[in-house]
Amino acid sequence: MFERIKEDIKVVFERDPAARNVLEVLTSYPGLHAIWIHRVSHFFWQKGAKTLARIISHINRFLTGIEIHPGAKIGRRFFIDHGMGVVIGETSEIGEDVLMYQGVVLGGTSLKKEKRHPTVGNNVVIGAGAILLGPIKIGDGAKIGAGSVVVKDVPEGTTVVGIPARVVEKREKKIDLDHDKLPDPILKILQLLIEQQEELEKRIKKIETLEGLKSKIDQYFEEKKKEIMEILNGGGK
Repeated sequence: MFERIKEDIKVVFERDPAARNVLEVLTSYPGLHAIWIHRVSHFFWQKGAKTLARIISHINRFLTGIEIHPGAKIGRRFFIDHGMGVVIGETSEIGEDVLMYQGVVLGGTSLKKEKRHPTVGNNVVIGAGAILLGPIKIGDGAKIGAGSVVVKDVPEGTTVVGIPARVVEKREKKIDLDHDKLPDPILKILQLLIEQQEELEKRIKKIETLEGLKSKIDQYFEEKKKEIMEILNGGGK
């Protein structure tokens, strides 16, 4: 038991650069406390004392702001950073070396007493506010972007973002903290369309020059194009 606790503390130092000493980790990390209390509630759940297990789980939620159903299965070195608002449903399964941020939900989509919550593989990063619904499978080494809604299986070693979540890239199977640095496929499409439009405009101007023509709305389109580019680059806020 003490070896497991030492392992949990070590994971905090590995995953959170803000951790400074063991006393701070022991007293000020609700994500760590939530996992320890869950192990107690899960023990009683497996022994058939389900009401007691639910009571302990409820106390866990009150103390940490993290709701983990006592029936959920969680692997080693699981770390919840910050943790407020995290909800992990009854039939959820979480592998080893998983990193989860605040506001994540592993939710169910069925009223039947069956497997209805996600299964998360090893070495997965789940960004803040992400919602995973149903008995889906998240492959080893996957990365879920902050605020994403995942309703389908995620292949191993891939990054998904958006609502609903879409695969945007493949990556190495490793834990990292940069869950905010994710590609934006919609922005890429818009930029491509703008580049194509600019190329067409150049061709039209060449034709106009050859024919001695001049468009009266060139200035209008140029101004609108600048406004769109400012919005895409964050300058329109």
